[in-house]
Amino acid sequence: MHNSEISDISEDTATIPPPQPISIMGFDYGTKRIGVAIGQTLTRTARPLAIITIHPPVFPWDKIDALLIEWRPVILVVGLPRYADGSYNNISQAARTFSQQLQQRSQLPVHLIDETLSSIEATQRMQPSGRKQKIRVDAVAAQVILETWLVEHPML
Repeated sequence: MHNSEISDISEDTATIPPPQPISIMGFDYGTKRIGVAIGQTLTRTARPLAIITIHPPVFPWDKIDALLIEWRPVILVVGLPRYADGSYNNISQAARTFSQQLQQRSQLPVHLIDETLSSIEATQRMQPSGRKQKIRVDAVAAQVILETWLVEHPML
């Protein structure tokens, strides 16, 4: 009888589908470029995806929209720049405005996360490879931002 109880339990749990990975897109907002990374919850990893150059007065929403359509994330994460002491800097408000517009355009949840030192970490990650691509740092910084968010949200 004890074996049948175990059998019944395993049969019930066999019908529970495995968790589906959730795609998440991260953004490192800057006044000249926006770094973009893509990640997912199954392996809790992220990778650099793109760098979008900003050419005022036209904002590159078409490129952002194209990435959203192609990758179909369900959550968006935007890095919020701060000084090392935690105070906001002059780009902080621009990043907040970008995140609000991104939420309105995409109709997806947008989370802001402190991005303090993300560019420094991105530069350090790139140094072992010998790459000196300043522009690529933005996409790797978006990866760092997204990986940080994934660590801080383990229940997804």
